[in-house]
Amino acid sequence: MLLKRMLQLSLLLTFIVILLGAYTRLADAGLGCPDWPGCYGQLSVPNSELEIAQANHLFPALTVETDKAWLEMIHRYFAGSLGVLVFAISVIAIVQKQVGRLLPVLVSVVVVFQALLGMWTVTMKLMPLVVMGHLLGGFTLFSLLALLYWQVRASECSHSALEQEPEPNVGHLVHNTKQRISPNSSVIKIIAVLALILLVMQIALGGWTSSNYAALMCTELPICQGQWRDYLDFSTAFQLIQPSQESYEFGTLDYGARMTIHVMHRFGAMVVSLVLISLIWQLFKQESLPCQHQAKWLTGLLALQLMLGISNVVFSLPIVVAVAHNLGAALLLLNVLYINHLLWQSTPKTSALGMRVGKEAYHE
Repeated sequence: MLLKRMLQLSLLLTFIVILLGAYTRLADAGLGCPDWPGCYGQLSVPNSELEIAQANHLFPALTVETDKAWLEMIHRYFAGSLGVLVFAISVIAIVQKQVGRLLPVLVSVVVVFQALLGMWTVTMKLMPLVVMGHLLGGFTLFSLLALLYWQVRASECSHSALEQEPEPNVGHLVHNTKQRISPNSSVIKIIAVLALILLVMQIALGGWTSSNYAALMCTELPICQGQWRDYLDFSTAFQLIQPSQESYEFGTLDYGARMTIHVMHRFGAMVVSLVLISLIWQLFKQESLPCQHQAKWLTGLLALQLMLGISNVVFSLPIVVAVAHNLGAALLLLNVLYINHLLWQSTPKTSALGMRVGKEAYHE
């Protein structure tokens, strides 16, 4: 029970860290503190005249902007707290042996790598590849913690069922089979995996769009304004290792490259939407109630995400809508991941019971 509660808290905290990270990036506060892990050589933001004087002495070329510095440091405080919590979860999960060791170890590895990416984001002056990697790392941690939570919850339910439930009968087996998401058709599983892969790629493309400050390169719908095809520049737009710069803040690519990134993000949204709609249709076709329930959730999240994306264009990227677009992507990813988890999870006990019941029925 303790592990389950800690995982719930970690998921909430990860969601908050993703929110703060998006807000910090969109408010142009990613370099609010030019060093790491402190801020202008201190553990907190310089406030007094003496502290600001010391900061100016250490970084004479910079001006202390306390509002941006506080945004960055609050993000770091929450991320640091999350890291400590994740390490505690990993230790408890391994000691209790409630789930395997792979996921607990993996989430700790991701946390360490996220800390490194956070440091490199500052030391490499917002290099787009690092910023995109940092965003993907946050989404990866969110997904892994969710998978670990689902495993722990399933383990507790299974343990409780073994203690409370006597020898199951055929009727109980049939009832459980109807409630589980385990359709026989492999089509829906393939579509679910494809949806997950494409969604991850689209999130990465969104991170690339944001880190290259390309979100406002197209101001019209559905694709872009004017003769946008004449400006396409794929060779520069997706050059992951860009030429060295003193700072990548506010972007270094020319208009054509940024416009190409933005256009591809829109095309990606169209492709992902079509695949998700296909998945929704397949889920609604299943007789299983959990399938239909997840289809409703996916429909709502997809509709919300599309409206937020369109609003970013129509209203010229208001920060509240842009942050909500990031959070919507995180929730959409979690929803699709959960659908895959339900579709692909194995139930050895149920399968064994089904084989035994089948044999008994055959012999009778």
